[in-house]
Order: sequence, then structure tokens, then C-alpha cells
Amino acid sequence: MSAAILKSHEKDLGGGFVVRRLLPSAAKQAVGPFIFFDHFGPIDVAPDANHDVRPHPHIGLATVTYLFEGAIDHRDSIGSYQRIAPGAINWMTAGRGIVHSERTPPDLVGQPHRTHGLQLWAALPKAHEEDEPSFTHTPQADIPVVSLDGAVVKVLIGTAFGQTSPVRTYMETVYFDVALQSGSTLRLDGLPAEAAIYPVSGDVLVDGVALAPHTMALLETGTVPVVTAGSWPVQFVVIGGEPLDGHRFLFWNFVSSSKERLSQAADDWSAQRMGQVPGETEFIPLPKAAIRPA
Repeated sequence: MSAAILKSHEKDLGGGFVVRRLLPSAAKQAVGPFIFFDHFGPIDVAPDANHDVRPHPHIGLATVTYLFEGAIDHRDSIGSYQRIAPGAINWMTAGRGIVHSERTPPDLVGQPHRTHGLQLWAALPKAHEEDEPSFTHTPQADIPVVSLDGAVVKVLIGTAFGQTSPVRTYMETVYFDVALQSGSTLRLDGLPAEAAIYPVSGDVLVDGVALAPHTMALLETGTVPVVTAGSWPVQFVVIGGEPLDGHRFLFWNFVSSSKERLSQAADDWSAQRMGQVPGETEFIPLPKAAIRPA
């Protein structure tokens, strides 16, 4: 079925907001450009919960946020403000440096609601690590949807089944959201050099082998993997792309092909030289436990 199975580990981001992290892992740093993969929820958010993420910085990567339920208000240091809603793709290129916050929209503050989604980071190619920061919102209505026998495929990024997403990337990248009816199968033909599958819900079988919840299977892309739903409908995502152009170093929210660049970013953030989110005065300090990247 796969070259490896990646297991998730839980991380509390604060306020009881727990995510399951699959990438990076000891077995595989990245799948295509995707060097970070967090699955959060579904969470029933209590009225008194505070899941806001205060302003924090990034370099050398693009954040890719996708929701199944709930809403997030995105603000950043280049002046972007966007309500992130289910089904949309939000691509923020950090490049040489950006600061952003992710907060509960005012209409949901103090109200019970649910949140569920994925946040991925795509490492930028070396030639684009210091690009100007940018933010692009692609609404759900602009995402291609392919209906097949027993399957619905949302082509979030890349090309599949004759449809191409309008989301622009720096290298070959794929990201699909698939709903499969019980007992149905889907052939994953034409995958890139690196690809993986992650079950969001339900019993997913890959080439007849069950994939445990909260695990990710690295796919053998020289073949045509066949995904089957068990006794109930399932939902899964497929990610991948061409391999990165070399190893990446990670420190906190920073990604770079250079360790020295990570140290510079740490110094810049400590000195608050990376910009501010308009209207915000809070920020997340550099972690004291790891002042310098290893």
C-alpha cells in the first residue's frame, strides 16, 4: 500500500485547542512541498473558550488553511483581513517575513460552535524563500468539484480528473478533498512524485489495507493506488507534489534552507522588527526554551 505510515502526535496550542500533527515526522520531513500538516477538530467550542492565535511570524513558507466547519478571522502585517470559511483555500506566502493572527470572528465569540479543519505549510523553493509576502483567498465557489461514480473530489490545489484549481503555487503541488460513498472505490491515477493520503473521517482502505484514523500513508506513486470506503461514507485528503529542492531547517514558525536565516528571524522577532498586524497589540513571544535553532 505505502512506503510508510506516519502516526500523529497531539499538541495543545493553548486553551484546550488540541491538534494532531503528522508532518514533519522522523520518517519523512515533507511530502512534496508540504512540510507541516495539522488536523484540528471536530471540536465543540464552549462559549467561554478562547482559541485565538495571537500575532506570530513566519518566513520561508506558505500557510494553507482549509476548514470543514467553523470560521477564522485572518489578519496580517501586509494589511490583509479575511474571514476564512469552510471550503475555501487561503494561501499566505510568508517569504522574507510576515506576521498574522487567527481569531474567532466576533459573531461566534461567546457562542457555542464547532471548528474543524486542516492547516498545512508548504515550504517555498530556495529561489522564492525571500519573496515579498502575500495573501490569496480562493472562495469555495471557485474550487473545481468533480463528481464521479460514488465519489466527489474537490480539487483544492493542482490538477485531477480533468480539472485544475485556480490556486497558484511555486512548484507542482496537489491537494484534494474527497468524499467517498460506502463501498465505493476511487483510483488515484496521475499522482506526482510524492503523495500521501490522510483519512478525515470513516474507514478508509488503500489497496485493500485499512488505514487507521489519525495516520497518514505515503503512497507508492509508481502504481495507481485504489481507495475504498468501508461500511460508511468516508472523507480523506490527498497531498503531494514534486520533492523539495533540498533539506529544510525548522525552528518554531520559521522554515529555511539556511540555519543562519532562522537565527536572523529569531533575532528580528525578538526585537519586533518583522512588522505588526494593524489594530493588534498582542503577540506571541519567541519560545524561551529554544532561543536558537538546533
